[in-house]
Amino acid sequence: MSQKPNESINKSNESDRGIHTDFTNKMTYSKYLKLNEILTSQKRLSTHHDEMLFIIIHQVSELWMKLILHEINAAIQSIKTDDFSTSYKRLARVTKIQLQIIQVWDVLSTLTPAEYIEFRDSLGQASGFQSYQYRLIEFALGYKTNHILKIYKKEPELKDKLEKAYIAPSLYDVAILALAKAGFEINSAIINRDFSKPYESDVSVREAWLTVYRNVDQYWDLYQLAEKLVDIEDSLQQWRFRHLKTVERIIGFKVGTGGSSGVNYLKKILDQRFFPELWDLRTEI
Repeated sequence: MSQKPNESINKSNESDRGIHTDFTNKMTYSKYLKLNEILTSQKRLSTHHDEMLFIIIHQVSELWMKLILHEINAAIQSIKTDDFSTSYKRLARVTKIQLQIIQVWDVLSTLTPAEYIEFRDSLGQASGFQSYQYRLIEFALGYKTNHILKIYKKEPELKDKLEKAYIAPSLYDVAILALAKAGFEINSAIINRDFSKPYESDVSVREAWLTVYRNVDQYWDLYQLAEKLVDIEDSLQQWRFRHLKTVERIIGFKVGTGGSSGVNYLKKILDQRFFPELWDLRTEI
């Protein structure tokens, strides 16, 4: 029996468009992305409508932070092997990701104080202050404080992961080592320092970066690397500022759910610096 004209046309159109409807024994979009696990992990502890917003905002931010860590750690390895061009790509991607998590605060700020107070007690002691991925980002960028590890002492796997990152050279440490490999005389105490200690500005590092910025053509790779680092710190501080203003807008100066001082703590960390010489040299050039 011959096909009806419309049936033939429809099958032809489906073939032309590459439409597939039989996924038996084949990978699907949902399975590949594990959408069932992701989309069923938003478990509200209250009946308030806006708790869903609060959960998703923080889950999305954690996913972006996972990608930031993936890119920064890869960039560190690239710099170690003098593969600067690859490190630029990865660090540029970090900055683009940071734009996404900065804008997240605009969405969360649609939550009013009256709405948040309706489900805040459901959070218990849970707080963004406890985000271990955020701490890993701080460690990867070189801001290391021992007391942070105490937060995770009851979670051995997380504590082990954090301790490894705590003693590892940071992104800035490997950038300074790249200066030394390029022939700059870097203080041996910096080259051989204990990477678990917070980095402090050093004259030899400042002079090296000054030379790079005064001789851009000669040290183009290092100059590009420096500017990528500045982009990342700039974006991180913008994220911190938007975090501060969003928290102030929603809870004012109340103590945070995890026991932190809330806005006062967020104001304090705005003064933290990751790559001090790269900011200081701008006054001297």
